[in-house]
Amino acid sequence: MAEAEPDRRDLPSDLCSEFVHFSAKDTASRWLAAADLQVELYRHLAEYVPKILCLGPSGCSSREEQRDEQREELACQLLLLAPLEWLLLGEDPATGLAQLQENNQPSPLCGHVFKVGEPTYSCRDCAADPTCVLCMQCFLGSVHKDHRYRMTTSGGGGFCDCGDTEAWKKGPYCQKHTPTTNKDSEEDPVAQLPVDLVARSCSIFSIILKYAVDMLTWTQEDQLPEGLEPPERGDNYYCMLFNDEVHTYEQVIYTLQKAVNCSQKEAVSFATTVDRDGRKSVRYGDFLFCEQAKTVIVRNTSRQSKPLRVQVMHSSVVAHQCFALKALSWLGQIIQYSDGLRRILCQVGLEEGPEGENSSLVDRLMLNDSKMWKGARNIYHQLLMNSLLMDLKYKKIFAIQFAKNYRRLQTDFMEDDHERVVSVTSLSVQLFTVPTMARMLMVKENLITTIIRTFVDHLRHRDLQGRFQFDRYTAQQAFKFGRVQSLIGDLKYVLISRPSEWSDELREKFLDGLDAFLELLKCMQGMDPVVRQVGQHIEMEPEWEAAFTLQMKLTHIISMIQEWCSTDERVLIEAYRKCLGAVSQCHSGLPDGEQPISLNLAGHCVETFRYQVSQDKVSIHLPVCRLLAGLHVLLSRTEVASRLPEQLPLGELSPPLLIELPLRCLVLCAQVLAGMWRRNGFSLINQIYYYHNVKCRVEMFDKDIIMLQAGASMMDPNHFLMIVLSRFELFHIFSSADCRKRYRETNKDLVQQNNTLIEEMLHLIIILIGERYVAGVGQVEPFDEVRREIIHQLSIRPMAHSELVKALPENGNKETGLERVIDSVASFKKPGVTGRGLYELRPEWNKHFNLYFYHYSRADQSKAEEAQRKLRRQNGDDTALPPPVPPPLCPLFASLVNLLQCDVLLGVEGAVLQWAMEPKGGGWTESMLQRVLHLVGMALLEEQQELENNNGEDDITFNYTSKITRPGEAPSTSGSVLALLESLQNAPHLEVHKDMITWILKMVSNIKTIRERTSSISAVTISHGHGLEEMIRDKDKAERKRKAEMARLRREKIMAQMSEMQKHFINENKELFQQTLAELEASTSADAEHSSSSSEASCTSQVCVGPTRVGRGAERRQLVTCILCQEEQEVKCHGKAMVLAAFVQKSTVLSKKRCCSSSNTEQHDPLFMHPDLSMGIHTASCGHIMHATCWQSVDTEMQPHIFMDRKKDKKKVL
Repeated sequence: MAEAEPDRRDLPSDLCSEFVHFSAKDTASRWLAAADLQVELYRHLAEYVPKILCLGPSGCSSREEQRDEQREELACQLLLLAPLEWLLLGEDPATGLAQLQENNQPSPLCGHVFKVGEPTYSCRDCAADPTCVLCMQCFLGSVHKDHRYRMTTSGGGGFCDCGDTEAWKKGPYCQKHTPTTNKDSEEDPVAQLPVDLVARSCSIFSIILKYAVDMLTWTQEDQLPEGLEPPERGDNYYCMLFNDEVHTYEQVIYTLQKAVNCSQKEAVSFATTVDRDGRKSVRYGDFLFCEQAKTVIVRNTSRQSKPLRVQVMHSSVVAHQCFALKALSWLGQIIQYSDGLRRILCQVGLEEGPEGENSSLVDRLMLNDSKMWKGARNIYHQLLMNSLLMDLKYKKIFAIQFAKNYRRLQTDFMEDDHERVVSVTSLSVQLFTVPTMARMLMVKENLITTIIRTFVDHLRHRDLQGRFQFDRYTAQQAFKFGRVQSLIGDLKYVLISRPSEWSDELREKFLDGLDAFLELLKCMQGMDPVVRQVGQHIEMEPEWEAAFTLQMKLTHIISMIQEWCSTDERVLIEAYRKCLGAVSQCHSGLPDGEQPISLNLAGHCVETFRYQVSQDKVSIHLPVCRLLAGLHVLLSRTEVASRLPEQLPLGELSPPLLIELPLRCLVLCAQVLAGMWRRNGFSLINQIYYYHNVKCRVEMFDKDIIMLQAGASMMDPNHFLMIVLSRFELFHIFSSADCRKRYRETNKDLVQQNNTLIEEMLHLIIILIGERYVAGVGQVEPFDEVRREIIHQLSIRPMAHSELVKALPENGNKETGLERVIDSVASFKKPGVTGRGLYELRPEWNKHFNLYFYHYSRADQSKAEEAQRKLRRQNGDDTALPPPVPPPLCPLFASLVNLLQCDVLLGVEGAVLQWAMEPKGGGWTESMLQRVLHLVGMALLEEQQELENNNGEDDITFNYTSKITRPGEAPSTSGSVLALLESLQNAPHLEVHKDMITWILKMVSNIKTIRERTSSISAVTISHGHGLEEMIRDKDKAERKRKAEMARLRREKIMAQMSEMQKHFINENKELFQQTLAELEASTSADAEHSSSSSEASCTSQVCVGPTRVGRGAERRQLVTCILCQEEQEVKCHGKAMVLAAFVQKSTVLSKKRCCSSSNTEQHDPLFMHPDLSMGIHTASCGHIMHATCWQSVDTEMQPHIFMDRKKDKKKVL
């Protein structure tokens, strides 16, 4: 500093003489004999502390400062600390401390406190969670050095977890800390100490700790606590500058140069010390001299923000505060020698004072944490870790006190501007990550509810609906929002370890916490809604990052809550009920739904309400719905839904409401892709990006898909798809009478938008039916899900390990599961010139490639498609990319496959295929056709799987091939899907899709062959005694049936072509057609008159059975179609027998004597039922005509099923 100051840093001459004549032993003896030890001790401190510490301004160079610090340390040790050690031990400290250490049975806990930048090691195989770390010495001496481990640098404040059995699944001890004896953990280490030592340590620890707490929490700048006033008080003051996290280095340096007239080098030194230690004296002198510097500093730093904190403090106050820190450090060193002394210090620190609650010394330190400077905080935090956190008994007591004061501590932290690492709230990681401790705090202090409510209380900015609103945040509110996120980390610590056993109290408190968490999610449900901008571009980009930051922070919390629910059936059922109620509340608050509408398509009708994503508000944030989706999957995965259906509120489920909000979100993504939201700016594009991004998709996009799958599995598939069409705003296209003749829009942009929406809708249907690699949706394990992700990433191109890790989502333990499966699906190619090794997909896994994998972006999909087609060409295969064989669905989702064979989807497929018949025109795209072909392939694979897995006892319910061979029924009649595919197979403009269409037609043929083989095997098995002739006849029949079917398909194809030619001809010759039509009507009316006149005679003459039967008259040629084989047959006497199926039963309708039976039944005509009979015969028929051989085959197949059904009915009756 530039001021000319007298150098007062050298020790005074009277103090130097004290060194010569001072005896620590004699001083300790005098203290021991005193009536009041605290008074005597305070008198000694009041005399010597101001003489030793803070004697003047800092040295001008670092070397001088270092020399001054050494002098102070020496004086403190000789004049202040040595007497305390003599008093404590009652003998020479060197001897006494050595004896204590020799007799001590140390705790197996290492407890090494990490410094900033020190390396830490965590075992990825054995650590209970990522916060469990080892210091270098313990790591090198443990079994974990040979495991998979993660090395990081410490931010300071934590300590080594070696010896903590709850922190490690195995290998909790290193070689150094392995317990040598089976010491009883409940044994009190204080009992191992001499009684007099215990008494002295209690007194000394209490006095010194109280002195330190008083001085560190002291707020007066020129006064001292009673008993510490110095004998001589001079006008010596310090101008103390305190650290904050608001002002920059440059601002502080510039201000100091002006305030204290120092050089830039000195100002940099001051700023560096303030940042490291939390405070620094920048001027020394009388009060007015220091006050002048304070005024300049405050004035220069208060223009743009709050001013720097500056205090003018008396030198004696500063000296005692400095010694208080040295006293705390001394206590931390002393207790390292003996666990007994550590426990005594814990007792003293947590002993409640006369003021009652929160009056213990530790409580006073915690509650005044935000008022202390950084250096003081660091020292007392380290003492807490060396004492309370190393003693398991008092660690629990401290944890309870910490939890009780949690809300106040966090509130103080929010108002503070220091980093969390120097806040007492950072100790939560040491307490909440211990599973037994976390469960205890949940039960006793309702910890989860406390954390969540504290978090919600600090986010007060809401809209009119009570949802979080971040778009109007000021800089101060944004800063506070950044700090409040640390509470989410505390909640993660509590939930990071799932309980293996549940108590009633734990269930109750966890569900209470779930209620609070649902309230938090309801504040997020629907936040940041967007409305499509039309006409004018949005003027200012809205704030969106804060909402997504909150979502990312909560992602692992939501997953952990679901994992907790999965470990207990009662908790899962109750959580599902609560979440369903929250979803109902969110839906009841929606403004839409006031205009009900009725949708009709393909002979089906569904009631819904009018809503358009392109016109109304829509939000991408739906955490309540997504949590319900996760719990719904757990009901399936844990089989609770099938075992305990009566305990679930399934009757309260409304599938249309469940799918509504997730469907809107997916439609929004499709419309953004179609370019309909360009005027909404980049904020919406960024939201869509993160919605699909690996950091958020697990609890956003993936859960929306699951919710739609759940809703579709509980709804009529036609109704579901009609609602999907309505929300995609495509219903008018497919519901028109001539939808297969695509409308010609003059607006090319509208046509392009609709084409993109149709593509995305078809893609969504593919995803809903095909994405089953979630445990609970499909019958898979988490292992399969990770493997599938890796397969599809490597299908794009070979990748490095780091690329694969980034592409996979992490769980709460920062693990992706990559190492467990990578070697089974990929081979590692050693690094070459590029310098990095790559993983390549093994050839046998290429068959699992799905072109429409739901985590692909459009760019990834295009690259993967190109790579796979190139690979197939190199292998000499066709370029078709058929869908892979999917895993079976779980029972709760089993009805999803019915989407593939429902009338609405068949109508959509038929329409797209019909559009594709036209080589030119913008009414369809190749991507649209490719998706339809993929859906057809998925349906054929489902049918093939069902046929192959059928053991003959169950009916085949999936009959897709029979439905695609029938002509379309609605919305307009046309050729069947199969006929259209055959027509498209050789279309020159669809050469790129030829291989896929060929694969589909082969699949259809294979399925028909399987069906025939299944029916023939079944017939042979059931009628084993019918002989070889019967088998040959059945084979011939099957062959004839197959040929007839092929002929029918050819005829259908020709008829479809002829129909198109006829329509074209009629359009060109309208006049001729009208004339012919009039003649045809006249002819038809004449035939009708002739028919009516001859009908009576026909009815009386065609009697073929009975005494009044007539002989054969003029034969009329009659063609009928067998309802079973669909083969046309002319009815002839010597032709194949044609039969009707009839049901014959007893009837008493026309009987006069129902109670008594006639004894002379032989007198009555068997062909005429006499009314005297007690009962007659009633025969009913559906009127369908069949070949007799076809009927016999079907009847033979059905007999075992009828027999089994009757047995089941008998069991039910019994």
